[in-house]
Amino acid sequence: MAPKDPKQVAAASGGGGGFFASIASSLSNFGSAMSKSVNGLVGYEGLEVINPEGGTEDAEEEAKKGRWKQEERDGYWKMMQKYVGSDITSMVTLPVIIFEPMTILQKMAELMEYSYLLDMADKTEDPYMRLVYASSFFISIYYAYQRTWKPFNPILGETYEMVNHGGITFISEQVSHHPPMSAGHAETEHFTYDITSKLKTKFLGNSADLYPVGRTRVTLKRDGVVLDLVPPPTKVSNLIFGRTWIDSSGEMILTNLTTGDKVVLYFQPCGWFGAGRYEVDGFVYNSADEPKILMTGKWNEAMNYQLCDSEGEPLPGTELKEIWRVADAPKKDKFQYTHFAHKINSFDTAPKKLLASDSRLRPDRMALEKGDLSTSGYEKSSLEERQRTEKRNREAKGHKFTPRWFDLTDEVTPTPWGDLEVYQYNGKYTEHRAAVDSSECIEVPDSRTEFNPWQYDNLDAE
Repeated sequence: MAPKDPKQVAAASGGGGGFFASIASSLSNFGSAMSKSVNGLVGYEGLEVINPEGGTEDAEEEAKKGRWKQEERDGYWKMMQKYVGSDITSMVTLPVIIFEPMTILQKMAELMEYSYLLDMADKTEDPYMRLVYASSFFISIYYAYQRTWKPFNPILGETYEMVNHGGITFISEQVSHHPPMSAGHAETEHFTYDITSKLKTKFLGNSADLYPVGRTRVTLKRDGVVLDLVPPPTKVSNLIFGRTWIDSSGEMILTNLTTGDKVVLYFQPCGWFGAGRYEVDGFVYNSADEPKILMTGKWNEAMNYQLCDSEGEPLPGTELKEIWRVADAPKKDKFQYTHFAHKINSFDTAPKKLLASDSRLRPDRMALEKGDLSTSGYEKSSLEERQRTEKRNREAKGHKFTPRWFDLTDEVTPTPWGDLEVYQYNGKYTEHRAAVDSSECIEVPDSRTEFNPWQYDNLDAE
């Protein structure tokens, strides 16, 4: 007999509601075209009416917010009509008014806010609770991605470093420009986290489907357990007309590649009046596909679990327990940032002798953070033109860009949405950081360092 709906089981046993997640990596890695048309603020509460089929009835209300005027909507609609049905990742350059002062590489680091859950997954001896902790980590990261401001696309060779948070050392790098691909590596005494991030998109007019053609692996150090994540696709609705909102529906699967145990969480599609929004429910299964633990919650609130029998019924004498709750966030923050998101942009989380290619140092990002849109737009255009010039220079010389901290492997891994070339952390950053930390360097990172991700220091001299 198939296990019962965990939300119904939880309700029957006195537990809370369900759990819904929109896939964070998809939105954050959405390229320069339609993601820059993502203009509304997501964060519906209560019973606000949402039309799952889209609509234009609230376009005027959105225009009054000052971010996306009606004439701008009409202009971009005319421009984007030719892309209907296409993969529009990184095709068009649009203004900074719809951006947030953060890059995609920083968004990758933002996933580490609740990294203590992976520490707990490594510490526990229970193989099923290990998956409860780990899957809760992958749910918790989505809270920060309800905001629909567009992060800056990284320049080829750009990096982001993070220390001073939960014992983590984090490095990410833009390893490819066409197609846009980023790679990241995080490590603590309890786990390593490795991701190759790519995106496939399909523009449908006033909406877009986003397919996360990426690979995420976590290795728990105590037992060498390897966990593999397959997230669901995401749909971004009302890109140009109406209030923009995001929905994911389907399954998220986290598999223990070492034992065969897994978590399958079903993401409820959002319906009229917001029904199902934020909710996700599912089970932890053993290698024989027998349910062991039911899981239910809301990604913008908390995650819960309860031991169950082979039919998904709660075991006698057990109760629904909370495993994770979202941390308090600043009230009325301009970009809907959490406290941790502000730390991502801060030099407080930067190591000494920060790489000059770090995202914090981007002049367009820093200008936008200060509210200077004019300077931000100018600096963004300058960086993009410099990148194009360097590409022409590199091709003329017959040179090929080589990432510094990640190596392209021979591995091509299949995903539900296409094959993926995998980049692997090469360990050189660990050596670099150890050398810096053991030196007498006292250089304190600050915004006066010039941003420099470039392969050629002086293009004029070249």
